Amino acid sequence: MHRIWHEIGTAAIALALAGPALAAEPMSAEEFEAYAQGKTLSYAVGGEIYGAEQYLPQRQVVWAFRGQECTRGQWYEDAGQICFVYEHDSTPQCWTFYRESAGIRAQFEGDPEGTELSEVDQTRTPLICAGPDVGV
Repeated sequence: MHRIWHEIGTAAIALALAGPALAAEPMSAEEFEAYAQGKTLSYAVGGEIYGAEQYLPQRQVVWAFRGQECTRGQWYEDAGQICFVYEHDSTPQCWTFYRESAGIRAQFEGDPEGTELSEVDQTRTPLICAGPDVGV
């Protein structure tokens, strides 16, 4: 009997540990749009502020790396990922977004061990831009 309870306990622990990983389903484009539109979200990488993005109607965005000038762009869905293109770089930058208890998390396409952004703040205030686009 002890062995059976041990096996059940081990299985329960394994399921508990696997549960959060299995529960993290990628956000659809519609879910992402409903969550982000009208907000300015700040992101961090490894606890360090990375940048902020303002999500405008019609999937338009304004992005700024920490302390740098803003750049305008747009986003779209491609094969389940949210892809961004910006005015100065038309190379798509695709991410998979996940909804978590503290906000959203984004994993860069093709980089499962690398770049992961975590939302650290959100506001409905427009993004404050440095440089020539002040007041965007």
